[in-house]
Amino acid sequence: MNPSSQSGTRSSLQRLLLKRFSMAAATYALTGLLCGVGAFTGLFNAPPLAVLSIAALAALSQILFLGLFLSRFNLRFADPSLTELQVLVALVWLTALLSLFSEGRGSLLVIYMLILLFGVFQLPPKVFARCALVAFLGFAGLNLYEAYTLQLRAPRMALMQACVLSVVLVWLCLFASYAQALRQRMRKRRFALQAHQDTLRGMMRQLEDLAATDELTGLYNRRHFLRLASRELEGLRSGRQHGLALLDLDHFKRINDMHGHAAGDRVLQTFAVVARACLREGDVLARYGGEEFVLLLPNTEADQFSACCERLREAFSHAEPLGVKLEGLSVSIGMTLLGVHDDLDDALQRADQALYQAKREGRNRCAATWEQVDA
Repeated sequence: MNPSSQSGTRSSLQRLLLKRFSMAAATYALTGLLCGVGAFTGLFNAPPLAVLSIAALAALSQILFLGLFLSRFNLRFADPSLTELQVLVALVWLTALLSLFSEGRGSLLVIYMLILLFGVFQLPPKVFARCALVAFLGFAGLNLYEAYTLQLRAPRMALMQACVLSVVLVWLCLFASYAQALRQRMRKRRFALQAHQDTLRGMMRQLEDLAATDELTGLYNRRHFLRLASRELEGLRSGRQHGLALLDLDHFKRINDMHGHAAGDRVLQTFAVVARACLREGDVLARYGGEEFVLLLPNTEADQFSACCERLREAFSHAEPLGVKLEGLSVSIGMTLLGVHDDLDDALQRADQALYQAKREGRNRCAATWEQVDA
């Protein structure tokens, strides 16, 4: 993955984590609102100093978490969401808050569920069970401490609340385990689907290559060349011109008749190798049909184009196909230029006329039809 993609992925992750943090902060606010309702109904008669202390410490913890997220320091941890730490801190503050309640304590047990639900889809089952155990031990320990100090007003009610909490926590642990297993299955299916998609994309690229390539020579075929040439012509700017040539292997029928079609195929393959070695990176060479080839040189001048075709012709005349003893290999080339307002079919016709001129003049030569192209 390139650095820009990594940066974009991290930015998306941070935005998601900040949204989850805002949900956690909203839970704190809702809990404070419930405490206000408890105070209004007379179920919450805690000393103001204790309430302010817990509220201040809880707010400070959230500011610290927010600072970790905004500074991206959280990305250094194995779990950038810091879910387990946030859950444990919230459980501690909730248990401390419940110690300030007397009769209305059971009404706030549901907050334990809200806090743990925050980690159902994020925490591994063992970690989630550990957090659930902390929640139960905190609530049970609070009641046991009050029973020991003779401050517990309704022991049977406290026992019932602890039993209900334990049942709900066990159920949440089972649900978290199921959710994580379901998440793992979905992830495996997503990876498998992505692998299938990559395979299909690879097969599509192979099919596209097969559809665009001549099987014998490995060059582009005629249809793909016409598509590329049309695209190059559309992008041609004023004052520029392209070189277009038709190339025909001389006496190719004689080679097939005297040495067989296998020898003819080897000659075609040899020409393709030689031609590639003579051309630039952006030049386009294709098999036009039979022993005929077509060449497009983008952004060239007449002298440069002629020199390139002569170099190619000379190189092929000295080529020696592997496994075949042949003498006098040669190619005839017809050249023309493409201008801004030119027509591809017309240009191919000009190149074909130049090719016939080269044939008439004795083959193994380059001929040109240099028409004035539009500037």
